[in-house]
Amino acid sequence: MRLGVLAGLLAASFAVGTAQAAEHTLLPTPATVNMGNFNAANKPALTIASGDFVNLESITQITPEELDESGVLAPAAVPQNVRDIFREVKDRGPGPHVLTGPIYVTGAEPGDVLEVRLLSIEVSADYGYNTQRPYSGLLPEDFTQVWQRVIPINRKTKTAEVAPGVIVPVDRPFFGTIGVAPPERLGRISSGPPGIHGGNFDNKDMGAGSTVYLPVHAKGGLLSAGDGHGAQGHGEIDVSAIETNLRSRMQIILRKDMELVWPRAETPTHWIVMGLATDLDDALKLAARETIKFITERFPTISREEAYMIASVAVDYHVTQAVDRTIGIHGMIPKSIFAQLEAKQAKKK
Repeated sequence: MRLGVLAGLLAASFAVGTAQAAEHTLLPTPATVNMGNFNAANKPALTIASGDFVNLESITQITPEELDESGVLAPAAVPQNVRDIFREVKDRGPGPHVLTGPIYVTGAEPGDVLEVRLLSIEVSADYGYNTQRPYSGLLPEDFTQVWQRVIPINRKTKTAEVAPGVIVPVDRPFFGTIGVAPPERLGRISSGPPGIHGGNFDNKDMGAGSTVYLPVHAKGGLLSAGDGHGAQGHGEIDVSAIETNLRSRMQIILRKDMELVWPRAETPTHWIVMGLATDLDDALKLAARETIKFITERFPTISREEAYMIASVAVDYHVTQAVDRTIGIHGMIPKSIFAQLEAKQAKKK
């Protein structure tokens, strides 16, 4: 019998025999990436058991030709696997992202949840890029030309000079896109807009140390990740970040004691709820409703009116991104304000 969504989400970690957990490595190659889509029919690149660890690397979507033509990098700076992928993989789209995966989790069935613990994430290339395209971004009427800049990254100092004299920290990288296959009936969907499957969140708060909870819609879950971001502001208004290659270590746990409709996440200090819609107001309303649902289910003594109040006085709502057609708002619920209530609930158990 399934437990409530939030009881599972916020209870002690689901028991996993980590001593027996296997360690896997999944590198991006022509055989282990899918380009621009999530699809229940995509062939798994890796099969794992619940609780296993995966060392996953991803590449960004700029082509080797664009990198070579930029004049910023020596040809040798472009990894060979990047050249191989763009030369050999012909099945692409409808989205732009190069996603490593998918990962098949044994036993995962529709209605389950994948708990993805992002244990470490680091930049794995000496370059990134930012691009602006016509008819995209927050201000398409103001910026009507293609513009792109390849940006050298200093991995030792974890910085990037994005314009002369302007140094941006590259010390909190994250996957812009992480998600599972959608329901089989939807077929191939774009890696662009986020949704119930996860996808292109572009959420800078979901970096190393965070955990992402993704509802499963297809057998095996079929988890993919990519669209690495070295640095990004909330909103990502020109349509891209410092896009770059990433190296990560994650643990993937199958949760059969949880039920979710929308993806959620948490950090050591906050629970993260999400609102995803084509209208900014609708996205904020969804995030607010998710907040109220989260708080009242986790803390049954709190009324809906009290949860609504808490959402107003203590929860920060950020514009995650405003450029993927499906706009994201995420609410940051501070764990600290519930410490006394959690202690009382623990004593009653």
